Amino acid sequence: MHIILVEDDLQLGTAIKHALEQISYAVTWLRDGREALTALRDQTADLVLLDLGLPNKDGLEVLAEARRAHVNTPVIVMTARDALEARVRGLDAGADDYLVKPFHLEELSARIRSLTRRAQGLAANRIDVGVISLDIGTSEAEYRGKRVELTRREFSLLRILMERAGRIVRREHLENSLYGLDNSVGSSALEVQVHALRRKLSFDAIRTIRGVGYMIPRDPT
Repeated sequence: MHIILVEDDLQLGTAIKHALEQISYAVTWLRDGREALTALRDQTADLVLLDLGLPNKDGLEVLAEARRAHVNTPVIVMTARDALEARVRGLDAGADDYLVKPFHLEELSARIRSLTRRAQGLAANRIDVGVISLDIGTSEAEYRGKRVELTRREFSLLRILMERAGRIVRREHLENSLYGLDNSVGSSALEVQVHALRRKLSFDAIRTIRGVGYMIPRDPT
């Protein structure tokens, strides 16, 4: 899952980015309101964490302009503005959730999980597709009832495919979700992750749609 983090505070941004990367998210960190608006308009992210007090363009302006441009990416606003009026303005501008600083990173993580569940139409942290099960809250995976040890990126890849079981997921979407806007990633990186995941599950569990992407069938073997 690719998250765009928009935060101009160096210490807080570093802490949030590190914490999210430890739980399998690809994070692109921006510190400027104009850069944030450009990134939102590109719609390359699965979720945006948006501070309001930004240089060059205020976060509320960024959010309002993005929504007017029909950007529907889920947005969690993070701000020290804890007055009721500020929260209402943020939600009215198009925020999906609101966190007042200072906050615990555990709460931020839980809100991200909750918002992405809603975006995917899921009711719980557990995803079951045939013989494969994932617990998003604990980052644990099972295949045919036995726990499978996955790396952070393998877990993220499996989660994306399972959330869209029965549908083709384009390789561009997978690359954005796994690596964000990291241009240093090699062209074969995704294939390496898919191959490693197949070895731990089954070579028939993930299908290659040549020239398009990958999919997990609704009843994988």
